[in-house]
Amino acid sequence: MTFTSYQFGVFVAVVFGAYYLPPLRRFQVQLLVAASVFFYGFGQPELLPLLLVAVLGTHICLVLAFENRTVWMPAGIVFNLGLLAFFKYKLLFVDAGAAALTGVAPLDFLLRLPLPIGISFFVFHNISLLVDLTREKRTVPLRDVFLYIIFFPQLVSGPITRAAQFMPQIVPKRINDVAFVEAAKWILVGYFFKLYVANNLNEMTSYMDFPLYETLRTQDRWLLVFLYSYQIYADFFGYSAIALGLGLLFGYRLPVNFNLPYISTSFSEFWTRWHISLSTWLRTYLYIPLGGNRHGVGRTYLNLMIVMTLGGLWHGASLSYALWGMAHGLLLVIERPFLKLIGNQSPAVRVIRMGIVFFCVTLLWIFFKLPNFDHALGYLQGMFIATDAPNPPKLFTNLALLYALPVIIQHIGIGALVDGRLRRWEPYLYGALGALAYLEAGPDSAFIYFQF
Repeated sequence: MTFTSYQFGVFVAVVFGAYYLPPLRRFQVQLLVAASVFFYGFGQPELLPLLLVAVLGTHICLVLAFENRTVWMPAGIVFNLGLLAFFKYKLLFVDAGAAALTGVAPLDFLLRLPLPIGISFFVFHNISLLVDLTREKRTVPLRDVFLYIIFFPQLVSGPITRAAQFMPQIVPKRINDVAFVEAAKWILVGYFFKLYVANNLNEMTSYMDFPLYETLRTQDRWLLVFLYSYQIYADFFGYSAIALGLGLLFGYRLPVNFNLPYISTSFSEFWTRWHISLSTWLRTYLYIPLGGNRHGVGRTYLNLMIVMTLGGLWHGASLSYALWGMAHGLLLVIERPFLKLIGNQSPAVRVIRMGIVFFCVTLLWIFFKLPNFDHALGYLQGMFIATDAPNPPKLFTNLALLYALPVIIQHIGIGALVDGRLRRWEPYLYGALGALAYLEAGPDSAFIYFQF
């Protein structure tokens, strides 16, 4: 059940209606837990036991950690990382399509299971739960643990919410307190960016996949790389916006996950604006425990490289993802000595810096789009060595720029949208977004981050 399906709309309407019924107010948490289990099991019912094991295993370690934090908190972290490693990286060692794997029936059954949707996200929630609550020495009931880990708006693609931020919000909710206008704006903007921008661009950027890219001319390869940069932003921002709006409908405020990342003037700034919840999680639970910047320049650079490489591998077990993370780590290391020397700069210099950051980030998306490293290299080669495709596809350049335009306007014109003089036009603006999302939606495609 995807966010863009009509079944999901019916599901949310039914859950919302029951959630605020006065007789059921005492059972709001249980209702959301049941709804989240249904939502997850709708697409992968065979993996519900895994989700149950992950939550109960984490809760057991949490309870034991209150007695002995030094043993059971690390044990809980290892348990969750073990689950993530087994399902995400098992194909590095076995061929799931082989007739015989290990010869041990239960293990073969597990090895043949598909990658659980959202495993990277709920594992990170589990680790946050263990660290935050044992640090605060605060016990919580099992139902609250379930809700935090599997709350359906953020279950399969985030945002990654820290336990310390989410748990205090688990209190009785009243419909009079719902921020309906804010929720509607987030949901409408999210669907617009997903359906109108991302889905339409996806129809073109599908030519980046192997072997379709071999039909592209050099200039087309360059065009598609930039279109993919806009697409992946619109796709992930769209999902995060919908999730934030849905959370508000049920009385929970999830963290904002994107803050105009393509206007960043440095790579460190980019990572404070892109996938903010992941960046925050990595900084809180990995970079700082490794020592952060507290042990000299060399150790700081090493920590940056470790965190960004592991951040790349978090997305998947491939050389392309690892190199994508390493490249971002290297860019952070290279720019770090110069950031301290930068003072006030003219607008022209800032624009140049934005252009450099955007260009580098965009080129690196090739490794993200093409997890097969050989395919990524093949695509890159055709960008710098002229190719004459005999029958190149017609990419409808004008339409492509039209679909990318909302991302550009959002990044460079956001100030005008919040100008007080334009607020009276807001209803018409949101109406136009809704109309375009419905009338000009591109062919249906899954959210990119569902695969993680």
